[in-house]
Amino acid sequence: MVFAGLQKLTLLDYPGHTACTVFTQGCDFRCPFCHNASLLETGAAPETAIEEEEILSFLKKRRGTLDGVAITGGEPLLHPSLRAFILRVREMGFQVKLDTNGNHPDPLRSLMEDRLVDMVAMDIKNCPEHYARTVGLPRLDLSPIRESVSLLKEGRVPYEFRTTVTAQLHSEEDMRGIGAWLRGDSPYFLQMYVDSGSVLRSGLTAPTPEKMREYRQILLADLPRAQIRGLD
Repeated sequence: MVFAGLQKLTLLDYPGHTACTVFTQGCDFRCPFCHNASLLETGAAPETAIEEEEILSFLKKRRGTLDGVAITGGEPLLHPSLRAFILRVREMGFQVKLDTNGNHPDPLRSLMEDRLVDMVAMDIKNCPEHYARTVGLPRLDLSPIRESVSLLKEGRVPYEFRTTVTAQLHSEEDMRGIGAWLRGDSPYFLQMYVDSGSVLRSGLTAPTPEKMREYRQILLADLPRAQIRGLD
C-alpha cells in the first residue's frame, strides 16, 4: 500500500494515546471545507508517496515510544489493501484508530468484527437533508452512511461522531436535524472550521465561539455527550 503522508507524532489525532498519523490518498467526497484537499484525487504524487514498508520500518523503531497509529485520509476504506496493512501494524503491537466518512460500511464492519480497529471516528457532515450539498456532490445515497452510524452505535469498539462546522454550510436547523438523526448516548464533537489554505472552496469561515455554544445547546437535547472540541 502507498501512503500520501506520515506525521511522526500526534497527541491529538488519537485521543489518550501517543501516536503517529498516516494519510491515505483518494476520497469519494468533495467537501468544500476539506483541509486535506491535496489528498482527494486517487494516486499520491511521487514526491510525497510513502511506501508501506517505509511506514512499517518507522513503526518498528518506535516500539515502546508510540502506542498507536491513526489512519486518516482521504478516505482510508477506499483501499482494499488497508486490511493487510492494519494486520501488520497490529502484529507489531500498535493500536489502530480509523477515521472514515462512513460511506463504506462493509469494510468497516469487517474490521470491527475481526477486532482490527481499536477506535473509529466518523465524520457527520450535516443533517441528512443537506448532506449531498455539504459533501460537494449533486446527489448522494445516504443508506451506506446510515448503516455505518448504526454499526458504530452497536458499541463494538470505542467511537465518536464529529462535525466540522462552517458559518456558510451549517445552521441551527441543521443541528436539530443531526441531533434527531443520531439521538442517543454517542460521543459527539463539534469542530470549528479552520482554513488550512488548501481547501476546495474559498470564502468559508468558522462560526463564532458563541454560535458554536448555541449549536451545542441545541444538540444536547438529543446528544447529551455533545462537546465542542478545541474551545474552552
